[in-house]
Amino acid sequence: MRWALTTAVAPVAWGATYFVTREFLPAGNPLYGAVIRALPAGLLLLAVGRKLPRGIWWVKSLVLGALNMSGFFALVYVAAQRLPTSMASIIMAVVPLAMMLLAWGLVGERPGPRHLAGAGVGIAGVCLMVFTATGPVDPLGILASLAAMAVSSFGYVLAKRWSGEVDVLASTGWQLTGGGLLLLPLAVLTEGAPPSLDGPALLGFAYVTVVATAFAFAVWFAGLAHLPAGTVGLLGLLNPVTGVLLGVLIADETLSGRQICGLLLTLCGVLLGRQTARARRTPDRTGGRVAGPENGRATGRAGERDVVECTRGDGHSGRSGGFRN
Repeated sequence: MRWALTTAVAPVAWGATYFVTREFLPAGNPLYGAVIRALPAGLLLLAVGRKLPRGIWWVKSLVLGALNMSGFFALVYVAAQRLPTSMASIIMAVVPLAMMLLAWGLVGERPGPRHLAGAGVGIAGVCLMVFTATGPVDPLGILASLAAMAVSSFGYVLAKRWSGEVDVLASTGWQLTGGGLLLLPLAVLTEGAPPSLDGPALLGFAYVTVVATAFAFAVWFAGLAHLPAGTVGLLGLLNPVTGVLLGVLIADETLSGRQICGLLLTLCGVLLGRQTARARRTPDRTGGRVAGPENGRATGRAGERDVVECTRGDGHSGRSGGFRN
């Protein structure tokens, strides 16, 4: 429960990003918007973690950075500028099902009945809201949202697969830094000079960089390391819920009665997929010990030690191919 509540902070913060991007950030510069979001956030986490990748993690950091940061941020920036806040965030609700299917193939996490039921109910709520949403529908914005969903789902599951090799702060920091550096030359070539930022834009980027990126991604990847991918994916449904509510309360968007029912169904999907400490346990691959659903790791002293190391940001620093001071 503790890890679920902590991880839920991330999708709530991301849900507000759509409104901030559309209302305060400069339009027409999706690549620079992604660079300004990712690179400072990555450098901030690196200043806290103070670790360098070594061995294969130089490559893994770039791969995860390209999927979870470079491509994802640029696509979300385009979607946020072209779609109403509610619809842009609602489309990303397909992520839980995509994560479940990918996690089944890549990390051997077969989705349980509660996860599948939660995904079904959540997606039904999403469809109810999407098909009754008001406002213009931009095809390019829809495609950008779908592409963002696909690349982020794959990147999140890869991050989970590799999560036991390094600590969360180091992994997140280098993903963000690598993603920002990959985008920077593309931004210069395609968008020219950086956009000028006024006061509201600077405040908007401050929120997006510190809260919705550095902090949110750190707790999100920590949740992926300690919870099943299905549980984390369903927590992501709080993203569209937040976006819809902000669109109604702040951006003067409207909701019909059917959309309200869809919102409630989405929340039910989150609750259906939630696992408790007494839920079914599965054998750990390392043999003998039992992995609990709350963290996907062995219970007992070993599991407690992993949680402490992840929280402190200094775990696994001695593994070959990981991170070093």
